[in-house]
Amino acid sequence: MEAGTEKVGCPWNKGKLVGQKLPLKAKEIWAVRFRLQLEHRIRDLALFNLGIDSKLRGRDLVTLRVRDVVQGGRVCARAIVMRQKTQLPVKFEITEQPRDAVGAWVSEAGLCSDDFLFPSRIAASPHLTTRQYGRILKSWVAAVGLDPHGYGTHSMRRTKATLIYRRTRNLRAVQLLLGHTKIESTVRYLGVEVDDALQIAEQTDV
Repeated sequence: MEAGTEKVGCPWNKGKLVGQKLPLKAKEIWAVRFRLQLEHRIRDLALFNLGIDSKLRGRDLVTLRVRDVVQGGRVCARAIVMRQKTQLPVKFEITEQPRDAVGAWVSEAGLCSDDFLFPSRIAASPHLTTRQYGRILKSWVAAVGLDPHGYGTHSMRRTKATLIYRRTRNLRAVQLLLGHTKIESTVRYLGVEVDDALQIAEQTDV
């Protein structure tokens, strides 16, 4: 076969994982957190915790500035940012652990209000790129024994949304938290509607 040609009948995705990346389970979140704390990786712990809590797309997370989440020297309990994809604002909560982690990182790195929250160590970019973020994420999941091919930056966005939905079954709440304009988008995004239908059927005795 000539160079640059593909074998006829061989699918492009053979041997590759395709489709949505997996969300992390609660025990996996704690495993990653424990590892990052043990290794004193202050920036990574802030990035991980805020990525889970904010449910932001990768591009929106890496372009956060300190002023977006820190006001009056304290990390906010709630924040609002403009999404790059839709140019619409989205609100998100920052719970205690992520607040502590972000505060520790800002202090450790000596960041100012106008600085990017996660500056890049590469001179060509003022902040982490989504590609860098993806590589860092894969190192986290690999370190706790997970297959890194099954996870990506969208895993972080999906994780808390999936946990909230499984605990509450409130699609509307998750839709608002993710900033989706249509409930159908949230249903497809979570990918759990078939499981729900089966559970409802199992609990219905006729």
